[in-house]
Amino acid sequence: MKKIATNEYIDRHENLIIVGATGSGKSYIACALDVEACNATLKVMYVRLPDLLAELDLAKVQGNYRKKIYQYINCDLLILDEWLLIGTNNAVQQDILEILEKRYRIHSTVFCSQFDVAGWHSKLSGGALADAIMNRIISKSQTIKRFLVRSQREADKQKQS
Repeated sequence: MKKIATNEYIDRHENLIIVGATGSGKSYIACALDVEACNATLKVMYVRLPDLLAELDLAKVQGNYRKKIYQYINCDLLILDEWLLIGTNNAVQQDILEILEKRYRIHSTVFCSQFDVAGWHSKLSGGALADAIMNRIISKSQTIKRFLVRSQREADKQKQS
């Protein structure tokens, strides 16, 4: 974590994948990375994937899709929270690929997900689009796995119910 806090992964144009259960601190870590990058005067965008997709849909209707998508493409660090929390269709996958393709090996992206990376391909409906998206993410990335630490009392209580 100390090495990641130096923004070295951004200098190397690597992606970070933060995986863990709800409440395990994924978003907290992502916000801390956001602050570190901002302190280094880097341009950072933090967005929940459902919000990003809604913004892109609205931009298509308003006729400023290209302008909106370039905001996500051109920042030094893009943090996508709630990655693949909701299902995706072909149009959504094309939007995701457009952003990731243009950022590939040029900028860093942080993915915060409740789902293990092994299940992402199927959550993206498999196929060629899923292959392309996964390639842009996995080929140059580091993974941080977060585990929810519960007290022994909470664990005992769950066993009883």
